[in-house]
Amino acid sequence: MTGAPLTVLGQAAVFLATAVVVVPLFRRLQLGSVLGYLAAGALIGPWGLGVVPEAETTLHFAEFGVVLLLFLVGLELEPSRLWALRQRVFGLGGAQVVVSGVALAALAWLWLRDMPAAIIAGFGLAMSSTAIVLAWLGERGKLSSTSGRRAFAILLFQDLAVIPLIALLPLLAPEHKGTPVGWLVALKGLAAIVGVIVVSRVALRPAFKFIARFGGQDVFTAATLFVVVGAALAMDAIGLSMSLGAFLAGVLLADSEFRHELEADVEPFKGLLLGLFFMAVGMSANLALLIASPLLVLGAALGFMVVKFAAMYGIARVLRIANDDAQRIAILVAQGGEFAFVLFTAAAGDGILDAATAEFLVLVVTVSMLLAPLTFGGYERMLARWQMRSAPPQFDTIDTANPVIIAGYGRYGQIVSRVLRMAGIPSTALEASYQQVDFVRRFGNKVYYGDASRLELLTAAKAADAKLFVLAIDDVEASMKTAAMVRKHFPALPILARARNRVHYYRLRDLDLEPDDIERETFLASVETARRALVECGLDAAAADRAVALFKEHDARTMEAQYAVRQDEQQLIQTTAQAAAQLQEVFEADAAERAREAVDRATSAGGL
Repeated sequence: MTGAPLTVLGQAAVFLATAVVVVPLFRRLQLGSVLGYLAAGALIGPWGLGVVPEAETTLHFAEFGVVLLLFLVGLELEPSRLWALRQRVFGLGGAQVVVSGVALAALAWLWLRDMPAAIIAGFGLAMSSTAIVLAWLGERGKLSSTSGRRAFAILLFQDLAVIPLIALLPLLAPEHKGTPVGWLVALKGLAAIVGVIVVSRVALRPAFKFIARFGGQDVFTAATLFVVVGAALAMDAIGLSMSLGAFLAGVLLADSEFRHELEADVEPFKGLLLGLFFMAVGMSANLALLIASPLLVLGAALGFMVVKFAAMYGIARVLRIANDDAQRIAILVAQGGEFAFVLFTAAAGDGILDAATAEFLVLVVTVSMLLAPLTFGGYERMLARWQMRSAPPQFDTIDTANPVIIAGYGRYGQIVSRVLRMAGIPSTALEASYQQVDFVRRFGNKVYYGDASRLELLTAAKAADAKLFVLAIDDVEASMKTAAMVRKHFPALPILARARNRVHYYRLRDLDLEPDDIERETFLASVETARRALVECGLDAAAADRAVALFKEHDARTMEAQYAVRQDEQQLIQTTAQAAAQLQEVFEADAAERAREAVDRATSAGGL
C-alpha cells in the first residue's frame, strides 16, 4: 500500500476499526476474540494489507496489556493463596519447563548441530503464552477451574524461569563473552523481586490511603497505573519479564482494602491494550516466509506443539492428575510464548543463533500462537462430542434403606444432607450427574448415581418406607418430572421441595404440594440480608424482625393470590401492582401503630 504514512491517531483508528469488524465476526463463528485479534493484526500488518507497516513499536507498547493482565491476576491471589500454590508452581511448572525444554533442545540439536543454539531454541520453545492462555480461560470463566489453576501455576513458573534463562545467554555466547554479566543479571533480578516486595509492603498502602483521602478518583487511577508501570519498569530495566513485576505488585496488594477499586481502575485499560497486543503479534507474523515455506513452518509449529503436549500430558499423568484435566493442561501450554521473541532476538545479538534461524523460530512461535485458540476450541468441542457419544456408567445399586431420600446432591442438597447427618438422621442421596457424584465422593460423601425420576430407582431406595422426600434438584424440568413420579407412585410420602423461582413454585403447587412444603431457594437468604440491612440502617433488632415478619406474611398472601390467576398475565401484572401498594399500606399502618404504642408507654410512664 502506497501513500503517506499514517499518523498515530490514524493508526489508532485503523486498529479500532479492524477490531470492531473482525473480532465480533470471529466470536460469532465461536472462534474466540483472541484469534480474532490475531487475524485482524495479520490483515493490516506489513505482511498483509500493509496499512500499518511496522509491528515492532506497536508490540512493545501493547505489551503493557499483558502487564496489566498479570497485575489483575495477582490481585486475585492473596500471598497466603500464592504460598499454597508453591507445590504446583515449582513442581508442575518446573517439571514442564525442564522436560519440555530438554526434549525440544534434543530435537533442535539434530537440526542445528550446535549445543548452545539448541539449548536456547529448546527452552525458548518450552515457554507458553501467558496472555493467550489467561485471556482464553478468563473469557470462558475457567480461570478458577482445576485445569485453569494448574495451567496458571505453570505459566507463573515460566515467568520465574526468565531469570536463569537470561543469565544463561552470556555463558552460551561464543568465547563466553560477558560471562559475569549473566550472573550479575540474575542477582539484580533477585534484588528487584525483593525490592518490589518491600516497597509494596511498606510504602504502597499508606500512599494509597493518603491518595484515596485527598487525591480524588482520577489521581487514584493515575496512582494505580503508576504502581503497575513502576513495578514493570523495575524488572524491564534489568532485562527481566515486566509482567512478573506487575504480578508481584498485584499479589502484595491482593489483601489490601483497595483491591476492588484497583481492579476496577485497571480493567478498562487491560482489555484494550491486551487486544492491541494480540493484534501486534498477528502483525509480526512474517507471512512472506510462511508463504515461501508453508509446510516447513507449519510442520515445525505443529511438531513442537505435539512434543510439548506429550511432555505435559505425561508429567500430569505421572503426578496422578485426572485424564481430562491432564489433556486440558497439555493443550493450554502447548503453544509458544511472548518471551521467546525476546530470548531469540537476544540470542541472535549475542551470536548464539544466526539471524535466519532466529527469524524462523520467531515465525514458528507466532504461528503456534495463531493456532492456539483453534486447538483450545477444537479440543473442547471434541471432548463435548465424545462425552455425548460415550455411554454414562450404569446407575448404582442401592443397598440401604433410610428414612430420608434426597434427590439432587448439588449445593442445596449437600447442606440438607450435612444438617441431617449432624443430627444423626441417615439419608439416601441420589444424583443424576456422574461428574458431580465423582467429585463429591472425593471428599468422602456417600451419594448414589441415579435418576430420581425413575420408578425402579425410587423403589430400590425404599421410597415406600421412607418418612420424607427432599426434592433438591437444580434443573426445573428434572425436578418436576421427579415430583410427579413421587406423587403418582408414593402419594403418602411427604415432599419438601426446592423451587428455583415463582414459576417453579406454581408448577409444584399444581402437584398438590402445600405452600409450607416449598422453599424458594434464595428467598430466606434474601430476607435475612434485608433484616440485617435494616439493623445497619438504624432500626433496632425487634423492629427489624417485625418488618421482616410482616413482609413474609404479605409475600405468602401475594403468592397465593397470584397462584390463583397464574394463567392470566394481565391479572398477574395487576396483582403485582396491588401487592406493592398493599405492602406500603401495611408498613405505614405498622409504623403508625408502633408510634401510638410508644406514646402510650410514655404517657403511662409520666403518669406513674
